[in-house]
Amino acid sequence: MKLQARLLLSYLLLIGVTLSVIVAILLFALGTRPAPPLALYRQLISNLQVGLRSLNLEELVGGAWPPTGELSDHWLHSLAEATDVRVLLIDLSEPPRVRFDSSSLLEAAAPLQLRRDVAVNSLLPLPGRGRPEIIAGSFREADDTEWLFIGLPPGRPRAANHALVLASPRPRQSLGEALNEFGAALGAPLLQAALAGALAAIVLSLAVSRTIAGPLQQIAGAARAIARGEHDQRVSVSGPPEMQDVATAFNQMSSEVQATQQAQKDFLVNVSHDLRTPLTSIQGYSQAIIDGAAQDAVAAARVVHEEAGRLNRMVTGISDLARLQDPRLTPALEALDVGGIIDGVVKRLAVVADAQQVTLEQRCDALPTLRGDGDRLVQVMTNLLDNAIRFTPAGGEVRVSAGEKDRGVEIRIVDNGAGIPPEDLPRVFERFFQVDRARGPRRGSGLGLAIAREIVQAHGGKIHARSEGPGKGSTFTVWLPLAGPAATSNGEGVA
Repeated sequence: MKLQARLLLSYLLLIGVTLSVIVAILLFALGTRPAPPLALYRQLISNLQVGLRSLNLEELVGGAWPPTGELSDHWLHSLAEATDVRVLLIDLSEPPRVRFDSSSLLEAAAPLQLRRDVAVNSLLPLPGRGRPEIIAGSFREADDTEWLFIGLPPGRPRAANHALVLASPRPRQSLGEALNEFGAALGAPLLQAALAGALAAIVLSLAVSRTIAGPLQQIAGAARAIARGEHDQRVSVSGPPEMQDVATAFNQMSSEVQATQQAQKDFLVNVSHDLRTPLTSIQGYSQAIIDGAAQDAVAAARVVHEEAGRLNRMVTGISDLARLQDPRLTPALEALDVGGIIDGVVKRLAVVADAQQVTLEQRCDALPTLRGDGDRLVQVMTNLLDNAIRFTPAGGEVRVSAGEKDRGVEIRIVDNGAGIPPEDLPRVFERFFQVDRARGPRRGSGLGLAIAREIVQAHGGKIHARSEGPGKGSTFTVWLPLAGPAATSNGEGVA
């Protein structure tokens, strides 16, 4: 199912759920809504008329009630049975108190808080002589039951200020009655809201799907192009922030893929030449030895041996890099004397520096012990110093210094040699990349710095390169934590 259809269905579902909740709340509110009181008042008066008629007391409706003392309990019970409702005699003094309750729910002299409605005798006319005053309203009992009542005061004189009250529980309006009362009024607005919501859902789904699906389709097309070998693909960064993040990440990935592919192409070209040169020498000199044409067989064999060693070092570098990039491998940790490691490497490469007439200086402070793989750190120092010596002309100098910094050890290798062009500086730690692309004795395989980076990162450290440009020398800085390997987000940098 396409994104647009999914969005439309989700919006319609959301609107449907919202309307359903609104309808459910309305139905609940209407279903629990108290019934209108006017109809119950009329019913109570009708019950009163029937009861008085059955007691042959209909003429009392005109107001000629017996004196209060003559409203006996027996008479009130008879009226309750005849009217089939609750009958009370209330003392209207403040606060009102119960004098009689046919249901025996309230004790005599119990206070009763009456809430009166407006005078309703004009709305509830009584037949008979005169028109007695009617009081109407409601009261609540201790159990929170609401009762509606009508009351008629007794005959004159009202010395005791009593009222005869007929009461009935206030019923709740049934759901059917509520729907009959409000269905026509609520149905049309709800239907209109549903139609408006559906139209809004269609418009929103079209707009949102176009905003999201457009960049996604562009990214999908660019990804297919990369799969076909077109590694220069880039997409426009547009749309919501999340889509912009995806587009930015895709462009970064495309740039890295392109750089990796170019580096691999350069590596194949470089390695093919590096392999061909020693192989040609090995083949030529060995054939001369076999044919007896070599004037100095020992010298020829020495050339064969040196070229074979060169091939071995190249294969070893490739193998080391592959092993270092395996996430399952961890360095063998032990307590290391970093100063001793640096001193040993400097002494071993001093001969190489003297042969190239390069001054090699060392200045190291007292260094703390750190945990790491000694053989691998020797490899890092050897690669960095060998590069510095190899790319420093005769008469130049290479300085090695080390000191404690930021709960770790910082090692700096500074030379005044060939330097690094600004455009190459960000790529010096890439696999197979070589700053000096010329064929010659200084040219390597492009693996030394990549191997050094992998080893430093495996130790939880960082490695940086800095250069002011060609002919202005280079500075390589290695920082290793005292606590040993730890996860780092970025173990390399340039300056």
